Amino acid sequence: MLPPAAAFDAIAERFDARYGAWASVAAQRRPVRAALARAFPRGARVLEIGGGTGEDASWLIERGRDVLLTDPSPTMVRLAAAKLAPSGAAEPVVCAAESLDALAPYGPFDGAFSNFAGLNCVTDLRPVGAALAQLVRPGGRVLLVIFGTAPIGEWVVQLVRRDVKAAVRRFSHGDVPARLGGQHFTVRYHRRADVVGAMAPWFTLVRRIGVGVFVPPSAAEPWITGHPKLLGALESLDRIVARPLAGLGDHVLYEFVRS
Repeated sequence: MLPPAAAFDAIAERFDARYGAWASVAAQRRPVRAALARAFPRGARVLEIGGGTGEDASWLIERGRDVLLTDPSPTMVRLAAAKLAPSGAAEPVVCAAESLDALAPYGPFDGAFSNFAGLNCVTDLRPVGAALAQLVRPGGRVLLVIFGTAPIGEWVVQLVRRDVKAAVRRFSHGDVPARLGGQHFTVRYHRRADVVGAMAPWFTLVRRIGVGVFVPPSAAEPWITGHPKLLGALESLDRIVARPLAGLGDHVLYEFVRS
């Protein structure tokens, strides 16, 4: 098991209880789901990369999409399978993003997506782009939600905490040490050029949206959940600036079309 998979496997059982209760996570998830609904029409067959416990897959399946969830954590996949079973969805598959080429027997797909920075656990995105080129039909959409590298909300929250190191960590190039559930792994803060280059020449970038430009990151929890009016106002601001200030988001949604 790869180190990031071991880290998320260690927290899988308590993942929904922790993150599911946070209003900032729900606020950042809403624009992503709106984009997924636009990109994948009813009846579309969609691949999810790093689907975790199946929150987004479940939402899409309830709205008439056919989703194959994959995740590198066996425990995440087990929890997702239990969540999705009542819908009759396809059985989720244990598969790391680095090994998507192993999914060839499951293809082709009408599109694919990865939400909430699962791909920041991948050092080199080029094999991901090459595998998706084999899995996604021409004209299909791929939506990748990756950590932003200039997140104003992260700066504010961490500087209020007087944690300068955390505030500037996304300026880092190369692999950055991380720790979760007592497990050590690395993350990489991919720049726009890295993401677009990894998907070329098979995919063309058609849209980039900032997710959480003013809506704060989960580092602001649980405080921001206790201030729903403020969070609502920040969410309204995000709807205005998501396109022009995409690069300032806590996450950035990259939407590609298969050429």
